Amino acid sequence: MFKRNATPTETNSQPVQAVERITSVLGSGVIWHGSINGSGGVRIEGAFEGEIALRGMLVVGETGRVTCPNVRANTVIVAGAVRGNITTQKLEIRASGRVWGDVVTTAFVTEEGAFLRGQIRMEETVELDLEPAPESTPSEAAQAESIAAAPIQIPPAPAVAPTPPATDITQRLFKKKKGE
Repeated sequence: MFKRNATPTETNSQPVQAVERITSVLGSGVIWHGSINGSGGVRIEGAFEGEIALRGMLVVGETGRVTCPNVRANTVIVAGAVRGNITTQKLEIRASGRVWGDVVTTAFVTEEGAFLRGQIRMEETVELDLEPAPESTPSEAAQAESIAAAPIQIPPAPAVAPTPPATDITQRLFKKKKGE
């Protein structure tokens, strides 16, 4: 009844794109000072202060507060507050989102009620200058090397407990068998 007849060109023309996923969450009530680097999707619901250089998606939730000199990620969605410059391929500021800083992006989406105090510079392409994605982090690699280099230590076998002395009954049974 409500089906739309698709033409053959419509069904095969658009390849299916992978959906970016959130792989890490900084929950509300958590305050974090440091840096977020690497690849994957990160959602911030708490407070974060430091550096963000992310190959993937950054979502600042409604309760999220980010203070960074420079936020760099492929996609940035702001529903909370960001204080700092943003360099991204796509920026989306939701109605509850607040941004204080300059933006460099190729795509910009905003909802009514969103706030931006800064300049927006639209470019055809944006260089995020992110480091290549490592197979593992330096600390993981160092930990793996130390585990591989450490000799395998086999704990000594537990000492066998001495057998308890025979009771009178077992002694009598043995004597009867020997005497028979």
